[in-house]
Amino acid sequence: MYRNPRQEELSPLQPFAWEQLKRVVKSGEIAIESRSQMMGLANTMSLEPEKVPLDVKVVLLGERRLYYLLSTLDPEFLELFKVAVDFEHDMDRNGDTAVHYARYLAKLIDDDDLRTFSAAAIARVCDRSSREAGDGEKFSTHAETMRDLLREADYWAGERQAQVVEAEDVEQAIEAKVRRNSRIRDRMMEQIVRDTVLIETEGDELGQINGLSVLQLGQFTFGRPSRITARVRLGKGEVVDIEREVDLGGPIHSKGVLILSGYLGARFATEFPLSLSASLVFEQSYGGIDGDSASLAELCALKSALAEIPILQNIAMTGSVNQRGQVQAIGGVNEKIEGFFDVCSRRGLTGDQGVVIPRSNVKYLMLRPDVVKAVQEDRFRVWAVSHVDEAASLVTGLPAGVADEEGQFPEDTLNGRVQSRLRNMAEQALEFARRTEGGSRE
Repeated sequence: MYRNPRQEELSPLQPFAWEQLKRVVKSGEIAIESRSQMMGLANTMSLEPEKVPLDVKVVLLGERRLYYLLSTLDPEFLELFKVAVDFEHDMDRNGDTAVHYARYLAKLIDDDDLRTFSAAAIARVCDRSSREAGDGEKFSTHAETMRDLLREADYWAGERQAQVVEAEDVEQAIEAKVRRNSRIRDRMMEQIVRDTVLIETEGDELGQINGLSVLQLGQFTFGRPSRITARVRLGKGEVVDIEREVDLGGPIHSKGVLILSGYLGARFATEFPLSLSASLVFEQSYGGIDGDSASLAELCALKSALAEIPILQNIAMTGSVNQRGQVQAIGGVNEKIEGFFDVCSRRGLTGDQGVVIPRSNVKYLMLRPDVVKAVQEDRFRVWAVSHVDEAASLVTGLPAGVADEEGQFPEDTLNGRVQSRLRNMAEQALEFARRTEGGSRE
């Protein structure tokens, strides 16, 4: 086996480097020591080099996580490194900052001696920067990511022998980067299209809905739909998270499921005990699941199963929900929309397919050009909602209904059917308890 003679010198695994750095900073001197001395072993050296005076300022650069760990675990850290600077990873996007950001991109172009970029190309790079920041109202401040994009766009302009880089070159650079990293995403998409992974994009089903999740592999992030199903029966008011029961669900996901029982009890069962037993599961999931972004879809599936009203399968849904039924923002909204769009696009866009997202996520939208074009042409839709009633009514086609002063919902509404079913379950549970008690006395 070939061994690099500089391997030991370049290796980051230097267990005594941190203690030695602190010692040098505190003493103001550099002492050359052997590893045996650092480890406290017997010193066999008869001559030792004199200490070298040192007068420097030390600046440490690293991730926030490392800073917080050192602050917590090393009592000397804050004494030696007193000035902390936490740099933002994004900046506001508005009229003034857009001009400054464009000038900054021009400087990067000039520094790397690239071709001239047209105004449309700069605008496309700015949009991509917002996409990297994950916010339509922000710019990413990660310089290397933008520099790589500028260089690759310049390359594609050179391939077509152009003197000016256009927006199409920037777009081609973006698509090329995605193509280089999309093997896993494409394989998952193939499994869905070939019906190995079951995802419906047409028709309707009872207690079944398309949820959306995000996967990250290295620097590549993509979304994919997942089938969520709900089943209900008579029970003791429990909503069982099957993922949690088999140790596949994380604590945040489990919290989201527990919130659903709180919402159902407070909204529909204030005058009678909640007597259902419900189970929720991500079908065909073989790895860990965490996050509460599926709680809105899970609640809609649960209400569908209770009301016995089917859910449209041409609609996918993402969003977190609280005990009041309010829909809350989630992460990865762009990737989630694009994940369901890709499935529908491969099967053929019908014009009635789309994704339900939280209204508070609208400002984060920075979708791919092909998705934007499909929305503009009414071949795909994006709905924004702020309450579970809006989402449930949209995917079932039945009005949610408004409660009267006594907390009762109209019978011909979705909420009315849910309330009626839960009341019937409570009555059945009471009748079953009476029969059981009577039988035991006999």
